[in-house]
Amino acid sequence: MANRSELGCDKRFMSKFAWAHFFWALSFAFVSTLSTAQAPSALTLNNDVPLNYVVQQGDTLWGISGVYLQEPWRWPELWETNPQIDNPHRIYPKDVLALRWEGGRPRLALASRGGVKLSPSVRSQPLDTAIPPIPRDQIDPFLRNNRILEPGVITDLPYVIAGDAQRIISGLGDRIYVRGPVPTADQVFGIIREGNPVLDPLTQEVLGISALDIGSASLFTSGGEVTSDAVKEFEITRMTEEIRIGDRLIPLTEGILDSSFQPKSPDNDIENGIMVAVSSGVTQIGPMNIVTINRGEREGLIVGDVLAIYQTGEVVQDPIQQEMVALPDVRAGIVMVFAVYEKASFGLVLTATRPLAVGDKVKNP
Repeated sequence: MANRSELGCDKRFMSKFAWAHFFWALSFAFVSTLSTAQAPSALTLNNDVPLNYVVQQGDTLWGISGVYLQEPWRWPELWETNPQIDNPHRIYPKDVLALRWEGGRPRLALASRGGVKLSPSVRSQPLDTAIPPIPRDQIDPFLRNNRILEPGVITDLPYVIAGDAQRIISGLGDRIYVRGPVPTADQVFGIIREGNPVLDPLTQEVLGISALDIGSASLFTSGGEVTSDAVKEFEITRMTEEIRIGDRLIPLTEGILDSSFQPKSPDNDIENGIMVAVSSGVTQIGPMNIVTINRGEREGLIVGDVLAIYQTGEVVQDPIQQEMVALPDVRAGIVMVFAVYEKASFGLVLTATRPLAVGDKVKNP
């Protein structure tokens, strides 16, 4: 029979073991809970999604993903990587897509190429017929002719000092004379006019200066390096309104457009984001409108980031407490960032469930 000393030792040992086991179990449960909380949520499909989808002319990856997903910006998680295709996100009209499940997760795969069943040798397609990730007909012209400049940059650009025959305003086909530093490697320049400053409505910080697109001009002066003080001759090749003395010229950067926008959720938390302006002079904002956002590179935004648009909740009276209460913000749309500057960015509104307006908030989706 064990003596009292041995029994006390066993009890103390068992007590220490029990506590150690308890804390180990608690730590394991905490780590498991944390891992579960950090794991991405499952994809949520829309109701009555088709098992097969034939790609149509005019489709976009965003639009097709919207047919299947309640959160279309998560389309890379839906599209299956197919080793038979150089780029799994490159599809073409008449391609047939098939919905399947792998490990309980939905996958959208390319079943046939233009009605022809896939084989180890896939017939080629011209790249310009590929279905784009998002609509480009709104973005491309806007991005070529609009930008946000850092304060002070516009004053360093070359400027129009005179029109042909001393005209004050000039039009299409006219000659204009420009003074200032002109890179001779560039032959085509945009003509811009200083617009309004882009202000952060919360801090009143100047985020940049909008550059208004006025037209384009081709450099006539040829030869070697042109000095800053030398007068250069240009021909106006495009105009949106009359060119005036004092308008600025800036090189037209070709190829600046991202040919394959990849919509996704931002890597960082975007705080205090607001739509501060809208293009085209409209008052109500809807799908395919372009907006300016008061967040940019310094906040971690990159091209392709998708943000949810929220409208401030209404303030109502509590009939019981007899006080005013603010209702929660209402989610009202989705915007994708397609051009990012240091402190601001341009975004394309992809969806809107109600009329939007300047001042609406943007947050992580």
